[in-house]
Amino acid sequence: MNHKFLLTVIIVLLFFSKNNFAHCDGIDGPVVKAAIEALENKDVNLVLMWVKEEYENEVREAFEQTLKVREFSPEAKELADKYFFETVVRLHRSGEGEDYTGLKPAGRDLGPVIPLADQAIENGSIDELVHLIIHSVENKLKENFEEVIHLKDYDRNDPEAGRKFAEAYVRFLHHAEKIYELNQHSNLHSHNSKENHKH
Repeated sequence: MNHKFLLTVIIVLLFFSKNNFAHCDGIDGPVVKAAIEALENKDVNLVLMWVKEEYENEVREAFEQTLKVREFSPEAKELADKYFFETVVRLHRSGEGEDYTGLKPAGRDLGPVIPLADQAIENGSIDELVHLIIHSVENKLKENFEEVIHLKDYDRNDPEAGRKFAEAYVRFLHHAEKIYELNQHSNLHSHNSKENHKH
């Protein structure tokens, strides 16, 4: 696998997986962290990067309201902050074309990719993430391939055996095709990529 292909697969896994991308709606995710920093510094610009320009005014209004309300009491601060977090995350998700399903708790199991990707950015080294992705992609592709090879010499008079081969064949081709097609697209943050061919 060449380096360009590898980096593309990494980005695909990060941005095309809805489960992994839910990292952004977590209390310990980057959007809420930016919102906390914005409130602590009374600087809304620290969080605007996470929403599209069309939502900027709504975030600014929520920010000003939150700053006013949070001064009343500790309880008011807690409620106001949560309101602001929810507003920013909701608008962030809307900008991605995703539904907002509420703030998610901290400490969720995000799988290995997201933590390693964050760690790579923090440390300035992608080596561990590269190692994980290379082995993940290769192992799954080989697993699907070996299943096809195992089933391809089926008894032509046994329809059930033929169906098992056909299922394995389609699974292998779809997997390989999806990896290749995603590698050809540059707009990886969009969920509107063209559909895979149907076999």
